Amino acid sequence: MKKINTIIFDLGGVLIDWNPKYVYRKVFNGDEDKVNWFLNTICTMDWNMEQDAGRTWQEATDLLVKQHPEHKEWIEIYSNQWEDMLGGSIQETVNILENLNTANTCNLYALTNWSAETFPIALNRYAFLQHFKGIVVSGEEKTRKPFAKIYEIILDRYQITPEKAIFIDDNLDNINVAKQFGIHGIHYKNANQLKIDLGMFSIM
Repeated sequence: MKKINTIIFDLGGVLIDWNPKYVYRKVFNGDEDKVNWFLNTICTMDWNMEQDAGRTWQEATDLLVKQHPEHKEWIEIYSNQWEDMLGGSIQETVNILENLNTANTCNLYALTNWSAETFPIALNRYAFLQHFKGIVVSGEEKTRKPFAKIYEIILDRYQITPEKAIFIDDNLDNINVAKQFGIHGIHYKNANQLKIDLGMFSIM
């Protein structure tokens, strides 16, 4: 079994439930087709990821309002009601994190694509984030997964040995880049699968 002394968690989709549909289902009175149209055409994930990489919400909102002035009110809701896009914690995975923290047999870190402006909201809401020895937030670093720079940042900042580290993420592209650095990857699908995959390693 491969010996591990570090586990790096992604946050959104692994430990924290976040979905803009929680807001826009209310905006569009439950019209799922309209929700999907708006989030696939106007406030897209590609647009949102630029905030994860450091663009301010004001810049992002101004850009879309200029392109789609007729949807100004709906566009502004995205940043104004961002906090309401946060669901609860993904408790089964949080339980795994807390067990690892209690066992104190490895170093725990987080590597997340998240806007620097909104991440403090998560820090205040989710107490389990205090279990991490360090959290690298993409918006603060002005880069994001799956770009190589952000992996270099977490490895260098915390002096992590890649071959002794596991990275857990729900996005396979992010896992594949981590593997290029020699980091072991677990593609997260659910907590039960994560337990099984972690069992294949010797966590020191």
